[in-house]
Amino acid sequence: MAHIALSPFVKMVESEDGIVFLNGRTGRYWQLNGTGSEVVRLLLSGETVESAATRLQEQFPGETVQAVSDVHALVRQLQDAKLLAR
Repeated sequence: MAHIALSPFVKMVESEDGIVFLNGRTGRYWQLNGTGSEVVRLLLSGETVESAATRLQEQFPGETVQAVSDVHALVRQLQDAKLLAR
């Protein structure tokens, strides 16, 4: 998967509960919980989906197969919402 970045019209704010995105084109807000926020931070810092999933697996042992599919699903949802670009 190619490098992931915020869409140019999206603002991201970190809060104590996670990350909040504001889509400047639509005015819609999106909020991620702590786990989703950690995944986004990793991806925006240059990690791959697979390496971000590995980090999740380290934090939550026993979720091995699910972690990779969860990270892929999160990326797809954020790209569909036009919050992340490649």
